[in-house]
Amino acid sequence: MTTPPSPLLSRPGAVATDSGAVAAHLGDPLREQRLLAEGAGLVDRSDRDVLVVPGADRLSWLHSLLSQHLEQLADRTGTEALVLSPNGHVEHHLVLAELGGTVWADVEPGTGAALQTFLERMRFMLRVEPALVTASWAVLSLVGPRGDDVLAAAGLPVPAAPYAVAPLPDGGLVRRMPPVGDGAPVVDLVVPRAALDATADALLAAGAAGAGLDAFEALRVEARRPRLGVDTDHRTIPNELQWLRTAVHLQKGCYRGQETVARVHNLGRPPRRLVLLHLDGVSEDLPTPGTPVQAGAREVGRVGSVVRHHELGVVALALVKQSVAADAELTVGGSRAAVDPDDAPAGLDDAQAAARERVRAVRSGTMLR
Repeated sequence: MTTPPSPLLSRPGAVATDSGAVAAHLGDPLREQRLLAEGAGLVDRSDRDVLVVPGADRLSWLHSLLSQHLEQLADRTGTEALVLSPNGHVEHHLVLAELGGTVWADVEPGTGAALQTFLERMRFMLRVEPALVTASWAVLSLVGPRGDDVLAAAGLPVPAAPYAVAPLPDGGLVRRMPPVGDGAPVVDLVVPRAALDATADALLAAGAAGAGLDAFEALRVEARRPRLGVDTDHRTIPNELQWLRTAVHLQKGCYRGQETVARVHNLGRPPRRLVLLHLDGVSEDLPTPGTPVQAGAREVGRVGSVVRHHELGVVALALVKQSVAADAELTVGGSRAAVDPDDAPAGLDDAQAAARERVRAVRSGTMLR
């Protein structure tokens, strides 16, 4: 299923993403990043697929299929969860909300149909009715420290705790999410697709400013929040990502792929780790997802999301081998690269100091002004 182009693309200054579904930016991507970091920006994320799962058996059924503990998910709360392969590789990433007897799930653009097919195969005789509703429902994100003020001024509920959910008058929902960037709050709104224009107008009138998806992506990368299919590949297991903390319950009963997750967790050393890489930014063309990370002639990983950040310069999320040292001399597509000091081994001051020196060398003269 192709996500319909957003009506917000017709607004002044909007430049579409490669998919043509939403705005990449509204004319000034770096200014829009600062807006999300310091104010309140409204980001059109209506390219995400949306599914609903009503039915009396929905929570126990999803609990048996997904990596998260869902049997007792309370009304007006949410979480994240994964569908894993039998070998523990990540196949789907879901952001969930339980509201009024229905579980809502929004997922990566273009993955909803495959997820619905999987769920339909697993229904058996249970009282569940999974449905793909992307054509009717869409996701907007309000990002920044002034976001709560905007919601209140618009007369909308303001969820306080992480993953708290509240109903909207139009039948949709608002959900608190983990922050992006250096702590910028995020609230997602799931609204009728037919009401995208009206909802955006109400939030803009309440004090938000428009921002494109590129700005959100830059702050997402800074926060090391991965995207399925961009920052992951067919070999990715949850233990390599922060999803082990946000989307996996390590004490729950059996689910597909659990043995791999438990075994690697108990050994304490997944084959790869997700790191933030600083690139020298010499090339105008950014590396594409899947570009190898090299240590000399040796391939030691792959990059996923690569962005131009308003403070950090060119940065990327990368899955690299555990053996990659904090101060390793790396290249990505011909650009020099360095691991961020915060991703050096914890508690090793010498390694972090060496990583900081390596980052300074790579970023020298390449900061965005």
